Formats: sequence, C-alpha cells, structure tokens
Amino acid sequence: MKDPSIRTLIIERAAHMLRMREPITLRSLVSQTGVSTMAVYTYFGGMDGVWKALRQEGFTRLAERFALVRASADPVHDLTALTAAYIGTAMDHPDLYRIMFDETLELEDHQAVDATLGHLVQAARRGRDTGRFRAGIDPRRLATQSWVVGHGLVSLVTGGCLSPRSLDDGAAMLTALFIGAGDRPDGCRASVEAGWRHLSAPMETDRPPEVTQGDPR
Repeated sequence: MKDPSIRTLIIERAAHMLRMREPITLRSLVSQTGVSTMAVYTYFGGMDGVWKALRQEGFTRLAERFALVRASADPVHDLTALTAAYIGTAMDHPDLYRIMFDETLELEDHQAVDATLGHLVQAARRGRDTGRFRAGIDPRRLATQSWVVGHGLVSLVTGGCLSPRSLDDGAAMLTALFIGAGDRPDGCRASVEAGWRHLSAPMETDRPPEVTQGDPR
C-alpha cells in the first residue's frame, strides 16, 4: 500500500528546491529523502506528475484548513476566520504557498482552486443578506478584497519584507474594510477579533459572539 507521507515528503522537497532555485532532476529530487527514484513513478507517474501535484497541494491544504472554519451565525466572523486561515496556511507551508500562484506549473483541478475563493464569497453573501453589509455590496468583490488583505500581508512576511508581527495589522485592515462595506463599528470589531483567532488552527470550542440582525453593533 502507498504511504501518503512519502508523497508529501516528495512534494515538500520539490517546493523547497524550487524556492531555493536548485536544479531539479529525478535523482536530486529524492536525494536526502531516504526514498528511491522509483517512488516518483509510484506516487506521481513521473516528473510531470510531480509538477502537477506540486501547485495543487497548496490549494488542497488551504481547502482542508477552510473546512475547519465552520459556518456560524456571524458571517463577519466567518469571513475574517477564512482570511486568517488563509494566512495561517501560508505561514505553515511557505514553500508550497509560493508555488500556489506560479502559473508556469499546471494545475490538476482548476475547480478545486476556484472553490477556495468560493468559501469567502459565501460568507460575504451571507453578510449582505443578513444586513451586516450594505444591500448593494458585491459578495465576490468583498471576498476578493478580503483575500487581498491576507495575501498581501503574508506575501510580505514570507518574503522577508515584514516581520511576522505585522500580521497583527490584518485584523485592523479587515475591520476597516467591513465597516466601509456597511457593518457597524462595535459589532464589526468584536466579530473580527473573534475570527482572527483562526490564524492558529481553529478549535472546536472557538465560537463567535452572538450578533443578531438589528443589534446595535
């Protein structure tokens, strides 16, 4: 039977080598991994399969992290939590994160990639439909803006331009974004603060504060 850990080992090795700009061959890929070149064929069907799996793996892990963010009664919390989960995934897997947006590498499943943004769009739509955001807000646009906040911050941090402490600024950025989209300041700050805790893997006991439509947020 195949061992999933070997597949993961080869993918992470390839991502690291690409980031370090090391030449990648069949032999150099398995060097220092403790597995033979045959493992590349067993798990990927060859080097072409490695390239396809490499970029996809980043989105696969992001989808797994998003799945831990369970929808709540507070869509602003959820949209924040998803953005924080995105940042957390990138910080946990910086090599794979850099490859996720390398269009020179083919993707195995484009729909799975689109689905990651879909999580944020759904939360933004619920925010509009429940009155947290203005009725005229475009959910996809707001979701994209939330993603840009997370992507911009984490790209600068993983690239060494900013210290990891700069990630804390993300909560204030999202708060400003959501207030601009129509949410009321007090309730928005509470929702974002609770959602931002998902920068670390969310726990089952983590629940947002109860906010109902018409609440003086």
